[in-house]
Amino acid sequence: MPIKIPSDLPAYDVLTREGVMVMDEDQAARQDIRPLRIGLLNLMPKKIQTENQFARLIGATPLQIELSLIRMTEHRTKNTAADHMRSFYRPFSEVAATDERFDGLIITGAPIEHLDFADVTYWDELQQIFEWTQSHVHSTFGVCWGGMAMINYFHGVKKHLLDHKAFGCFRHRNMAPASPYLRGFSDDCVIPVSRWTEMRRDEIEAVPGLQILLHSDEVGPCLVEDPEHRALYIFNHLEYDSDTLKQEYDRDVASGTPINVPCNYYPGDDPSCPPQNRWRSHAHLLYGNWINQIYQTTPFDLNLIGR
Repeated sequence: MPIKIPSDLPAYDVLTREGVMVMDEDQAARQDIRPLRIGLLNLMPKKIQTENQFARLIGATPLQIELSLIRMTEHRTKNTAADHMRSFYRPFSEVAATDERFDGLIITGAPIEHLDFADVTYWDELQQIFEWTQSHVHSTFGVCWGGMAMINYFHGVKKHLLDHKAFGCFRHRNMAPASPYLRGFSDDCVIPVSRWTEMRRDEIEAVPGLQILLHSDEVGPCLVEDPEHRALYIFNHLEYDSDTLKQEYDRDVASGTPINVPCNYYPGDDPSCPPQNRWRSHAHLLYGNWINQIYQTTPFDLNLIGR
């Protein structure tokens, strides 16, 4: 089954060209099933790129997905056209006012790692969203800074500044092969990493109920399950395109920002070579498993979510 998105959203043409099944509102209305409602709270500056990345992954399952794009109410993006934001995004205040419920919600990262959580301009509203997920979302997936913010809000786990950027593709160990979220995973896998902060294993393991599912000896915990809050937190970027790390590297080189060549990314660590994608299959596995777990456990009646 396909993912349902507006036919004029840029992701519609991108995914169609890639062979991902997509459908518009009229096509979806002719199917007598309830689609899974997945929200994307997009905090990244490059909104369209992020939409494509997550729509590609959650649209690859056999289930019909209805994707809703959500933004912070007062925060205004500088990197995406205002027309795009008006056409496709709704502010959280509007979503909350209509008492909508979602089977799943993805909260993306944001390039604000250097700030304390309390110093983020939209931190107050984001805390409201975290609380709202407990009554209006069946399963929440916090990604990179979004996952760090969630685990800090619910459990007080701190993020720690690194003395150098964790940047490149790192091997991660499968710590919980029996987890339904890691169904089909290898014993280890390669995952892109791009961050100046880290969450520490001992501090996560000190919290009752939290379970680290994927971990790297080089860059620490990656994927954490939080059953109490029906949430997953991933601190790295399985959703990245093949050239996302290259774009970040080229941007910093062009601006004169000190940056290391992303490790284990280019063949021979040579930036003149095209990068190789070695994480795509595990990205589809993880997000497909997440969608499947939602489908297996979410109420058929959306009004029963959170109750």
